[in-house]
Amino acid sequence: MTVWMLLWLLAGCLVAADDDDDSGQVDDDDSAATDDDDSAATDDDDSGEVDDDDSAAADDDDDTPEARRCNGHAALCDRPFDEVALAATHNSMSNGDEGWLAPNQQHSIEQQLDDGIRGLLLDTHYDNGVPTLCHSWCGLGSRPLVDALQGIGAFLDANPDEVVAIIFQDGISAEDTEQSFIDAGIDGLVYTHGGAFPTLAEMLDADERIVVGAEFTGPPPAWYHHAWDLWFDTPYSFDSLSAFNCDLNRGSESNPLFLMNHWISNPLSTEANAIEANAWDVLWPRADDCWTARGHIPNLVAVDHYAVGDLFAVVDDLNGVP
Repeated sequence: MTVWMLLWLLAGCLVAADDDDDSGQVDDDDSAATDDDDSAATDDDDSGEVDDDDSAAADDDDDTPEARRCNGHAALCDRPFDEVALAATHNSMSNGDEGWLAPNQQHSIEQQLDDGIRGLLLDTHYDNGVPTLCHSWCGLGSRPLVDALQGIGAFLDANPDEVVAIIFQDGISAEDTEQSFIDAGIDGLVYTHGGAFPTLAEMLDADERIVVGAEFTGPPPAWYHHAWDLWFDTPYSFDSLSAFNCDLNRGSESNPLFLMNHWISNPLSTEANAIEANAWDVLWPRADDCWTARGHIPNLVAVDHYAVGDLFAVVDDLNGVP
């Protein structure tokens, strides 16, 4: 082999080496680095995991306290008691579930409270010397007063953001009524009126959540108000829809609370009558008319057979809440 041939072979090897370097292929180290970077980016984008900052923000949102709801609505918390409407029942103790004859309501006092009733019109009498809830004659149905008050207390214990009102057609003494409240363990929950009414939230904070009135007697004790010193009301004897009116009945129109009586008795209360009387197109116009006529929101809208009709919707509309 001549020198010229050796030089020609060496030149060919050098050209081949240049071609390999410029071919555009990535060497092993560069390829691995690229694969690692791409894989990490893909894992971060596709993992769906929330980073620590996002997770902390979500936890903070979950810990946000729910707004207080007074008698079921946050909007009522800052309203004075005398500017709030309550759904109420007439002869609240008289109910079909407990076997009363000619009942005024379908369900027990406890069920009424669970369903949203916040005003109770109750009749008291002595039955063999025992303070008892019954209507005129205890043979139609009865319940010991202490037992019923314990039921009310149990509801209030389980529902600390609720205020209720009770008006007694009282056939027993104020002393025996007070003792019944003590025996039931709810004498510490009563409200004593003086000056302007507090807001619902203030009543809840003070744990004074039962407003009590009596039709015939009154204080003492101070919380056992004479009903017609606190309330005024409409008539309560109606035998047809056309008889409903907003005339002033008992109490003075200057009193801070307004009871609107709304039921038909001809001569007895029936669910069929209540279906008509409690319907929106009857109950709402009357409540609105009575507010206008008396210049005061109906604080207690009292009906028979509350479980039919639109009582709760009407009361919500009076309160301006959804």
